Formats: sequence, structure tokens, C-alpha cells
Amino acid sequence: MRSLERHRDVGAYALGVLDEADAFRFEDHLMECRSCTVRVTEFGPTARQLMLYRRATPRPVHPVAGPGPRLLDRLLSEIAARRRAGRRWLRCAVAASVVCAVAGFGAVLLAGHGDRTARVAATDERSGVWAQVTAESEVWGSDVALTVRDGAGPRSCRLIAVGRDGSEQTVTSWTVPRHDARPSTVHGGTALHPEQIARYEVRTADGQHLVTLRAR
Repeated sequence: MRSLERHRDVGAYALGVLDEADAFRFEDHLMECRSCTVRVTEFGPTARQLMLYRRATPRPVHPVAGPGPRLLDRLLSEIAARRRAGRRWLRCAVAASVVCAVAGFGAVLLAGHGDRTARVAATDERSGVWAQVTAESEVWGSDVALTVRDGAGPRSCRLIAVGRDGSEQTVTSWTVPRHDARPSTVHGGTALHPEQIARYEVRTADGQHLVTLRAR
């Protein structure tokens, strides 16, 4: 597989439609390509929506339409638009946080933004990994943003939501670049609502625990 084809396969990999051999080669590519790593994580909400749809659809029901040849191109265009909107939101959020800090309300900002949003942060002394999770309640579950600082890359990691009933759901996954301790943000989703989540755990792809964030 040539380099250009690897870049084009980011959508197919994120949606789980690559065969085993191509997926293995693409994961090798992810270790070196920061751009593809970011785009894979941004496909997380779309992939999870499709998963929730599949679970909610009875087995005898057939899809009403098959994906067209330009489906991945349209998804990539939509994600690019969301990235641009996300950057604008981030600039506004930073400005708002500065104003709140000056006014003495920094702690209130960290605690959350009302009943629909929950935020928690933690650092693991053993692994040195710091993470912050912001979960916003949606009709279908929780829209989750994870900011993580991990200088022990390269390695693949996952964010797991552990329900109060003990159930576990993978929220999102990403690849930590080599020796890069700068904070990075990824997005994902879970069918659990914030009040149903007991804690979040950041783990490596092979199951090593990195940090636990206990819900309030």
C-alpha cells in the first residue's frame, strides 16, 4: 500500500471496514502520521453512532440504502468542517476561561457547565499520565471530550467508561506520538449518560492501566 493510499484509508480504518492485513499496515502508518491519527479519532462519534444504530435495528431489517462510492469523501468533508468549528469554539472557551479566572470563578468553570455537562481530571503518580474528561449528556448517551498528556509514546490507548453497574464501553482510542508530552484532545461517545458513569479509565491497547478519573 502506497503512502497516498494509506492517507485515503483513514475513514475505512476508523469505520472498521478494512481487512485484517490492510488494517495492520495502516496501524503501522499511524505510528508515524500525526494527521491520520487526528482524523481517526475524529471519526469516533460517527463510528459509534453507526454502532448504536446497528444495535437498535432488529436483525431481520435490511439497510434501506447502501453506501455510495463518495461516502468516505463526504464524511471527511464533514469532519473537516467540524474541526474548523471546533477551533473557533476553543478560542472562545479560552477567552471565557480567562475572564472567569480574573473574576474568581475558575473553580466553578472546572466543576461543570450545568446539569448536562460533567468534567473530571486526574493524574496518575505511577504512570505520570494526566487526563481530563468533559462529558455532555445527549439523548443517545454522552458526548465526550478527552484531553490527555502522556510523554511515554509511541503507544495506542483507549478511554473506557465504566458504568455504575460495572459495564464497560470504549469511548475513543488514539495513538500517542513518540516522546510528545504536549496535551492533545480527542472526542468520542458512549451510550451511557454522565450520571450512569462511575469512572473513566485510560488504558493502553494491551490493557495496561494509565490513569483513573472518578465521576462526581
